Amino acid sequence: MRLSKVAILCCAVLMLPGCGVVRGWFNGSGVAADALPYRARLAKGDDARDLRISVNAPGATVDMVRESVRFEATRYCLETFGGSDAAWVTDPATGDWSATRDGDALVFAARCTAR
Repeated sequence: MRLSKVAILCCAVLMLPGCGVVRGWFNGSGVAADALPYRARLAKGDDARDLRISVNAPGATVDMVRESVRFEATRYCLETFGGSDAAWVTDPATGDWSATRDGDALVFAARCTAR
């Protein structure tokens, strides 16, 4: 009888990480291994699915800031809507993400597509 109680207790303890109860102990520190090259700021639109992300990066190109921008959009869409997919506004001439300049900042627009 005592052995079965110990076995049940061990199983319960081993299942805790799946519940997210002891997040820091088993999932690491939650800090990215590599820092993103640029700091991006996200602003929601009138519809919560619409977002604008700006990166203050004088002289930077879309390719240079892409990962910093994508990270902010992915995090917002995942935390808010449960999915990481975002539909980016694209430049019809190049098919790449469309970015506008606002002073030194590059500004991107996207829409979270998760249900």
